[in-house]
Amino acid sequence: MTDSLDSRGSRDATDSRAALDSLVEKRSIDVVPDAERHGTAFSQFTLWLGANLQITAVVTGALAVVFGAGAFWSIIALLLGNLLGGAVMALHSAQGPRLGLPQMISSRAQFGVRGAIVPLLLVIVMYVGFFASGSVLAGQAVGELTHLGDTTGIIIFALITGVAAAVGYRLIHTLGRIAGVVCALAFVYLGIRLLDRTDLATLLHDRTFDFPLFLLAVSLSASWQLAFGPYVADYSRYLPRATSPKATFSWTLAGTVLGSQWSMTFGALAAAAAGHAFVGNEVSYIVGLGGGAAVITSLLYFVIALGKLTINVLNTYGGFMSMVTSISGFRGNATLSPRGRAAYIAGIMVAGTAVALLGKDSFLSSFKDFLLFLLTFFTPWSAINLVDYYAIAKERYDIPALSDPDGRYGAWRWKALSTYAVGVLAQLPFLSTHFYTGPLVAPLGGADISWLVGLAVPAALYWLLAHRDTAHVPDHMILAPGPTPDRPYATEPG
Repeated sequence: MTDSLDSRGSRDATDSRAALDSLVEKRSIDVVPDAERHGTAFSQFTLWLGANLQITAVVTGALAVVFGAGAFWSIIALLLGNLLGGAVMALHSAQGPRLGLPQMISSRAQFGVRGAIVPLLLVIVMYVGFFASGSVLAGQAVGELTHLGDTTGIIIFALITGVAAAVGYRLIHTLGRIAGVVCALAFVYLGIRLLDRTDLATLLHDRTFDFPLFLLAVSLSASWQLAFGPYVADYSRYLPRATSPKATFSWTLAGTVLGSQWSMTFGALAAAAAGHAFVGNEVSYIVGLGGGAAVITSLLYFVIALGKLTINVLNTYGGFMSMVTSISGFRGNATLSPRGRAAYIAGIMVAGTAVALLGKDSFLSSFKDFLLFLLTFFTPWSAINLVDYYAIAKERYDIPALSDPDGRYGAWRWKALSTYAVGVLAQLPFLSTHFYTGPLVAPLGGADISWLVGLAVPAALYWLLAHRDTAHVPDHMILAPGPTPDRPYATEPG
């Protein structure tokens, strides 16, 4: 009997370890083999819906109203920005099933195996910044939920985020599905409570159109979407290679636009209803809509923390991928031990938490400038990557060469790097932030159109410089290393 119990206990322990091993991701920046691909394009809808139904998106929507626009035109402008930025973001997502690689690895085809570190360093800064901004708001919720205060709440939240990011891809998608359902129900409830307090017609009554403020709202939501671009394919790369690019694009776009517009519309209406009471009290105001019952209050704090957990895990995971990509470009190692993975994630977590603790008292204005400043560096990268992938290489990449500085893509590709620099510089005259305002902002009535310039100029310039120079573009997608005397390059069928 004892032997039987011991045997059963041993089997249970073995089964538990096997289940844990199947959950914890083994891949980092290496190619996902076809045998390990799984899921459908609909998974992109559930992930990006859950990632966007959260408090930071609410604050982003509120910013246009806080800075002077009426709710009516703010909501329209936010929708326009979400559609434009979301379309660009979804085009990146469609690359994932084809390449089976994290997003920024594909940048090596444009910038070179080592040259890709230039946008990568800025991407890492972005991840740390978004981790920090998310931790400020989630930390308030965790602090209230545990009665331990904001600082302790930020630290607890950061630790949970790090553990979830270390588990990896499957848990991230599971979080997205759970957060999508839970947060959608919470936003329905909060929307009803908000409209019980104030008349919707009154909130939308101000139809005064201010073009600079309209463009500010467009820029805020477009930057929200464009900032996903450097990591969106990380979460579609496990889809089967035969997954339709159109389906991946469509489900990603639908999830990210629905989730973000829902959150931002709620934020704009809440800010219009609350006025100055919203600024600096974003979390407490939203929770206060719940009605004051202790159970409802606790549930809403939990929902806020859950929504932020989903997106902060994405930021931590993306930062980890970008750091590995940067270092492997010089060290040539695409695989990573569990200990190494934990060390990278801990680095992102510690840096983001430190920024959150230092900046938690000036969050709102700093976050607006942070979003707009990010656009300056990511729109040129996005333009170059998409033009190369869809118009020049036409989805044909030599995947093994992306890890070889002496291969067809080389260590540094100066056409892309110089185009990227021109794209960043071209935006400066049109950029408007608290710490820098370009000379062409005033003639445009204070409108910031830098992100439009940052997409158009590098896209056109890179096309002119690179569309005739296609010697590095293979005839077919190359999936496996080669050639060898007894084996040619393995290429994608067809």
